[in-house]
Amino acid sequence: QVQLVESGGGLVQAGGSLRLSCAASGRTFSRYAMGWFRQGPGKEREFAAAILSSDGRTYYADSVKGRFTISRDNAKNTVYLQMNSLKPEDTAVYYCAARRSLVFISKANEYDYWGQGTQVTVSS
Repeated sequence: QVQLVESGGGLVQAGGSLRLSCAASGRTFSRYAMGWFRQGPGKEREFAAAILSSDGRTYYADSVKGRFTISRDNAKNTVYLQMNSLKPEDTAVYYCAARRSLVFISKANEYDYWGQGTQVTVSS
């Protein structure tokens, strides 16, 4: 069982930055692929970024590529999402997710564990 707790959301002006954190419980965090998803108002949950457990490879949705960076610190059981050059369309609840996997997965329903979400609001 893995429990995930996100933090770091808030209100920021367009062009600003935020760093989200996701703290995970459990002793096997390093074996989990981690993902960040987001759900905007009236929209379905969508993939934003993922990082593998095996080699730390990262993957990004086209909408965030070049602006967001996902990273993980296995010693701290934490995954981060650095978000730069934020746009109003990045406004969403951001969720951290975990899956016991060595391969990249972008489908939300393939992830086993989810955090409660953290709100990110970008004003124009």
